[in-house]
Amino acid sequence: MLGSLAKWLRIFGFDTFYANNEMTDEDLLHIATIEKRIIISRDKELILKGKKQNINVIEIKNTDLNDQLKLVLNLIKVDEKLVLSRCTLCNTILKTIEKSKVEGKIPKKVFDNNDEFWFCNKCKKFYWMGSHYKKITDKIDEITKRKIKK
Repeated sequence: MLGSLAKWLRIFGFDTFYANNEMTDEDLLHIATIEKRIIISRDKELILKGKKQNINVIEIKNTDLNDQLKLVLNLIKVDEKLVLSRCTLCNTILKTIEKSKVEGKIPKKVFDNNDEFWFCNKCKKFYWMGSHYKKITDKIDEITKRKIKK
């Protein structure tokens, strides 16, 4: 239900667990309790169950991604050192990888035009500061109303 928000929370550096459709409310509540996570949801029933179990819950009422991000970021502080540190797909912390090790594994133009690369050991995805990087940092700046350095 909040997949885009989960992706953007990862971009902001938050350790973000995104549940699949096969998980029950009880599964989610159990994970939140054991891992000391905050539940962020639009599911009113899940929110009520979470509150009854004294789990920290953030209710999302708006469908606009920017509004959702602003709500969450007003409640949870961003650690600027962690921005752009996680894989947007699987949540794993990215590792810096030497340029020589990505040659032939990414498009040649990307290799030629970039010097810094990151790699996700879990899903084997490469990251670099391509054209999408400017769009991402612009959105971060817009949401936070300040420049975040990476």
